[in-house]
Amino acid sequence: MKAAVITQAGGPEVLQWKEYADPVPGREEVLIEVKAAGINRADVAQRQGKYPPPPGVTVDIPGLEVAGIVISCGEGVTQWKEGDRVCALLAGGGYAEKVAVLEGQCLPIPDRYSFAEAAALPEAIYTVWSNVFQRGRLQTGETFLVHGGSSGIGVTAIQLAHALGNRVIVTVGSEAKGVACIELGADRFINYKNSDFEQELANEKVDLILDMVGGEYLPKNLRILREEGRLVYINTMGGNRTELDLGLVMRKRLTITGSTLRGREYAYKKALTAEILQYVWPLLKAGKFKPVIYNLFPFEEAAAAHRVMESSEHIGKLILTAS
Repeated sequence: MKAAVITQAGGPEVLQWKEYADPVPGREEVLIEVKAAGINRADVAQRQGKYPPPPGVTVDIPGLEVAGIVISCGEGVTQWKEGDRVCALLAGGGYAEKVAVLEGQCLPIPDRYSFAEAAALPEAIYTVWSNVFQRGRLQTGETFLVHGGSSGIGVTAIQLAHALGNRVIVTVGSEAKGVACIELGADRFINYKNSDFEQELANEKVDLILDMVGGEYLPKNLRILREEGRLVYINTMGGNRTELDLGLVMRKRLTITGSTLRGREYAYKKALTAEILQYVWPLLKAGKFKPVIYNLFPFEEAAAAHRVMESSEHIGKLILTAS
């Protein structure tokens, strides 16, 4: 097969489309002919040498989500058969013509969804469901703040929270991104380049915050949360370290938590897949959620796609597609 291979740590140009050994599916794995793959910031960090994959995962092919066709099954596979159209959550290896993945991390491609649309689903939906609804315990009618509303995670969080009856506020880096978020179901946006979100939300009662910034956002987040509020971290693009007012945490009985998904055990990912199939897939089928794709790139142009990702000019997902 061919794959977009990280030839060395560095800029986008180190991604080279080249020959690579075919993966061999294990007993409980399916082999997928990849038709499309989603791009995530974790892929950029891996390319830069800052985010190595878990043990046992291909180290030089990035890619955390794909959509395609099952072309073979391990002898222990019971959920899928050759010819099934699936999308899948991976720990790596998605920028390739073929990938092997455990069967419990695959989901059926919803009716009328293209491979590109399906490839935009797994990483964001798994991340949002596990962090917003499981860890963050978002309840119907609550007020939910998403930092980075126009990202792949952001547009997913907006739509799912809105569909399940919540007030959604987002921070974004431009008016155009804010308008796009409103169109997806957000109730309000704050452009962080010309407004301070803490001042703007001083009189709001925010129940839950999903933060991928970290750094100096922490004290601001804590001050705008209501009593019993929850703060969930999924990234720290603004830095890992800052001051924490423990007195405020205790007085307001706040919960600060966070998680990463890539290295979690298979049993958890399998159970999460089943929950998503039960609660999220019906929303997709009912038209209450739609993948937001900014642009498509051939697999051979993975480097160009990474340049767009690093520019942060996009709204929604960047997708690689097979020619």
